[in-house]
Amino acid sequence: MLLSVLLLLVGHAKAGYNGAVFTYSTKDVQGKKFSVMHRYKLSYSSYEELELRCTSCSNTEESIGEWCLGEFASKWKNMNCGSYDDGLNTGNWIDNRNSISTSLAQMFVEVRNRSDINKPNSSPQTRVLPVVRVPSNCPRNISLLTFDPDGDEVKCRYASSSLECDTCTPPSVFSLSSSCMLSFSPTGSSSEGPYAVQLMMEDFPREIITLTQNDGSISLRNTSSALSKIPVQFVFKVDPAAPSCTEGEYLPKFLSPTPEHGAQIFIDVNQTLEIPIRAEATQSVITELLFSGPVDVVKNSSGSGHFTLRWTPSGDENDESHPICFVVQANVTSSVYQSVHRCVVVTVGNRPTVTSTTVVAPTIPLTTSNPPPRTSYLTVLKLKISTMLSLKDNHEFILKAIKDELIRRGLHPDIKVHLVHPVQWKLKKQLPPSG
Repeated sequence: MLLSVLLLLVGHAKAGYNGAVFTYSTKDVQGKKFSVMHRYKLSYSSYEELELRCTSCSNTEESIGEWCLGEFASKWKNMNCGSYDDGLNTGNWIDNRNSISTSLAQMFVEVRNRSDINKPNSSPQTRVLPVVRVPSNCPRNISLLTFDPDGDEVKCRYASSSLECDTCTPPSVFSLSSSCMLSFSPTGSSSEGPYAVQLMMEDFPREIITLTQNDGSISLRNTSSALSKIPVQFVFKVDPAAPSCTEGEYLPKFLSPTPEHGAQIFIDVNQTLEIPIRAEATQSVITELLFSGPVDVVKNSSGSGHFTLRWTPSGDENDESHPICFVVQANVTSSVYQSVHRCVVVTVGNRPTVTSTTVVAPTIPLTTSNPPPRTSYLTVLKLKISTMLSLKDNHEFILKAIKDELIRRGLHPDIKVHLVHPVQWKLKKQLPPSG
């Protein structure tokens, strides 16, 4: 496809590929015509190699001596409803423990008109740092961002076919759930080193829908049929054991007002966004903030563990959702320690509208001091939830899931969620598989 003429593959250059993430968004819908914005994030060992391999990439961020990250964006105008593949050979992976050499990144683009939203599909929007690190003795759950602008269910799996990977050996040091959670358990020093991670992220409709092409032909999609497929590739590095796995000691710990993972932020074109990021580490020295985001995000530091990301979106980013992912990194002599991996989603020029069947009433702040006035609200929502879980045994987990979804839809991370009694709760019985 398009990128094949933009990449200069250097056959005898040192292997230095660290991964890639491809996404696409549909916009400017006018009847049957629309635009598709393709965004390709590519990472190599150095800025020089990135320049050699991707002549049209804009540099976004780098970790000195380890990796450099760039982005190429292409807007395809006056598109017709259809579907197609977009992939490329990105060179050779860095040396890794699962013996993967040649890389291959492939995206499946579905842009036929959807019956449920009456416009073409957009892929899940996600990002990941090129190198994610964890000490060999520390458990770590890495939750990949799974934001879908169409509200679809997002799932992850290992790349598995010849169109998705050249060598498809998954890393042996962690497990992957369909909800895009990577779980690492402590292991021995014999497992230390870098691993090449090759995942596919897919979006699934939440109900049966039809997809209509320009010629009027219709295809059916159910809830188990993937719409689009995007590659998520990076290096997972198992480092030597840390003296302690407690967050805030050697491993940096995020502090308020750092936004929570998955928070959605709304902003207008030409409006400047500031994302404060705070972290502490009492037994190591915080050295840098590493991030992956739009090419013109600016990073500032105002002291150890005090960072700010600033971004002013232009008209080119309008009507899109842009992930920004980050980690804080610390050092003790030659040892490197990373915080957990966090991401937020910034939606430009497409603020949600609130239609109210909600009951809103002011409440009295419970305070005995005299802080600046603050307004609180009680909002009552009537929700229908389907789950296999028991409310009695999973009360806190269910509340957290509801809160996370409300934050994803734009509410403030400080909201408190309570179930108002009486609650009608019907346990859905699991049916045996058919056939």
